[in-house]
Amino acid sequence: MKAIKLTQPCKASELVPTTVEIPELKPGYALIKVKAFGVNESEVTSRKGESSSDFKYPRILGIEGVGVIDKVNPGSSFKVGQKVATMMGGMGRAIDGSYAEYMLIKEKNLIPFESNLDWSIIGALPEMLQTAYGSISQGLHIKKDDVLLVRGGSSTVGLMASVLAHHLGAKVIATTRNEKKLATMKDLGIDYPLLDNSAFVEEVKKIAPAKVDKVLELVGFSTLFQDMSLVKEGGYTCFTGALGGKWTLDNFSPFMIPTGIFLTSYAGEAKDLPTKYFNQILQLIEEHKLTVPIAKVYHGLTEVGEAQANLESGKFSGKHVVVL
Repeated sequence: MKAIKLTQPCKASELVPTTVEIPELKPGYALIKVKAFGVNESEVTSRKGESSSDFKYPRILGIEGVGVIDKVNPGSSFKVGQKVATMMGGMGRAIDGSYAEYMLIKEKNLIPFESNLDWSIIGALPEMLQTAYGSISQGLHIKKDDVLLVRGGSSTVGLMASVLAHHLGAKVIATTRNEKKLATMKDLGIDYPLLDNSAFVEEVKKIAPAKVDKVLELVGFSTLFQDMSLVKEGGYTCFTGALGGKWTLDNFSPFMIPTGIFLTSYAGEAKDLPTKYFNQILQLIEEHKLTVPIAKVYHGLTEVGEAQANLESGKFSGKHVVVL
């Protein structure tokens, strides 16, 4: 099969397909014919050789993917030809991932689905939807009429979380540092797209004079405490991402958390995205009741380098998706 297999750090332009063996079926696994996959920041990090110790070369990148089951073991609950999605579980880091024509995935990390949507739309969803859904459900318990602030709102997870929260009836304030992305955010149904500049705090106070109910923190420790100061007593802040690069804080004290404000986090896996919910989202998309934020669709493994370069540029809003 063809795959993007790295043996050392490289440039995006050096992501070229090579010929490798199709993975052999193992107990507890299924062989998936890959139809599409999203391109993620963590894969850019891995390509540069800047990942944590769980990543080792040589490696086929790709932390998520969708496709069709090609082979299963006797007695499996899955069937050949069945459509499935997957993400995380060590994909593209500890084990080979989805930048390939076939991927070998543990059955427990597979989400079966039925949909006639284009593979480009379905391929955009797994990682983005899992993280967004986990953050607003497990992390924030979003409900109707909540005022939600999404810091880092033009990121893929920020956009997806905003779309989901808006669909649940929440009012969404979402930030971006790129003024050109405000129109796209508005088109996706975000109630208050805000430019993240020196006037940001005052703008939030104008929109929510009684403070916001909940915050999804995607920028990191560089903005966390400012965001918590905008949350009303009894409200929640969920730390999910660190687009600003600051995941940890030296000399952290619990007393740095404002009194009466709850601070939590989300870092989930495939098991946190229920099969029923994934299929419900696909149905809502088919009915044009939900819009998937897609930046650009690419065709074939030869365009993976372009997809990573475009993602790294920061000029696009939404998910970059490769269809095979």
